[in-house]
Amino acid sequence: MSYYNRDIEKELLRWKNDTDRQPLMIRGARQVGKSSVVRYFSGQFSNFVEVNFEQDGNAKSVFEGNLRPHAICEKLSVLYDKPIVAGKTLLFLDEIQSCIPAISALRFFYEQYPQLHVIAAGSLLEFALAELPSFGVGRVSSLYLYPFSYGEFIQAADAKLLRNALAEANPQHPLEESIHTKALDLYKRFLIVGGMPMVVSSYFEGGDLLKCQRVIDNLISAYEDDFSKYKKRVSPAFIRLVFRSVVEQNGQKFVYSKAMPDANHIQVKEALELLTMAGMILPITHSSANGIPLGAETNPKMRKFIVFDSGIFQRIMGLKLADILLHNNFESINKGALAELNVGLELVKSAACYQRQSLYYWHREAKSSNAEVDYLIQQDTAIIPIEVKSGTKGSMQSLNIFMDLKQSPKGIRISLENFACYDNIEVYPLYAVSNLQNAE
Repeated sequence: MSYYNRDIEKELLRWKNDTDRQPLMIRGARQVGKSSVVRYFSGQFSNFVEVNFEQDGNAKSVFEGNLRPHAICEKLSVLYDKPIVAGKTLLFLDEIQSCIPAISALRFFYEQYPQLHVIAAGSLLEFALAELPSFGVGRVSSLYLYPFSYGEFIQAADAKLLRNALAEANPQHPLEESIHTKALDLYKRFLIVGGMPMVVSSYFEGGDLLKCQRVIDNLISAYEDDFSKYKKRVSPAFIRLVFRSVVEQNGQKFVYSKAMPDANHIQVKEALELLTMAGMILPITHSSANGIPLGAETNPKMRKFIVFDSGIFQRIMGLKLADILLHNNFESINKGALAELNVGLELVKSAACYQRQSLYYWHREAKSSNAEVDYLIQQDTAIIPIEVKSGTKGSMQSLNIFMDLKQSPKGIRISLENFACYDNIEVYPLYAVSNLQNAE
């Protein structure tokens, strides 16, 4: 599988050069490219020692008893016949969830051997960390990695000039129409392929969308096989039903009874929490939007959920590839849920990777008119509403209602249109969600 560059590499380089550096933990769902990124980044060092706790049982014994970093490094150096030298060696502890003492040892690397570059990663790591809630507070840093963003996807397509052009565009300075058309064409392919590195690599190596579908099928099977590792008291079959229900209810307030009519809410809630911990789904929580931070006035009982990758979503839903590629209106494709899903994912991927990102929406129920805004973001001290449209047209009634009620300085409409402005409503194309991070 070919390696394609990821934006997180810039953050890894900053970490490498930071004089007050902490051991780094790369977190994210399975198969999003954590190990591949670290192996590529290891080229910045003279030596690279990779310890895989799932593959090498001998490595676990190194962390039994004495957790002094220098003693650990001496044993690992002998075990792998490679020098471990501060400033020259990158020590990578992969699948660290399989060795709890190794997780505990990270804090001691910061306290006793801060000169050494240490990175840890693992599959289903969040479950192990839940058992050690204070394992490294203030002593271990985290970076969150997600599937490829659209920007990373077009860079992998060797369209770096296009990515630069998109980054410079805004509602006051739209793209040339031909560039907009090209970006939209690649965006449609991105929705089908999704951002899983294995699928992205398959697409750019062969250009066969049908083969990509088979790769996605294998990934879905592997993820569902993992459900047995989540927690003993929740059956894998039940977690699978809840996961499939999240896909089917995408973009809607999640209704527990639709997941499994005979199950109680506590069981469904626990399955949702496990899927969220595993990075398989992302919650979108209702916020009253009366002030910042957005998470201050939320209602956890009013939540939507989205699956973490558009390729996996379209495959489970059985969407027709031709409908996505040929139509300039996604409204007919699963009622536009595909577009709304990807906007949420891009908001998360384009935000700072140093903390887990949260998503919010707003809903008002009234006798005369219901109103719902798909997403809310904070820009400086202002709360900005975002409405997603699946085509190039559509009412902005909910957006205007929110802006009137909350006195928002502006609203954002995300659609298949080019960048544009309508009074105090700014229009961003569906492929340019990341531009919102730099908007004023």
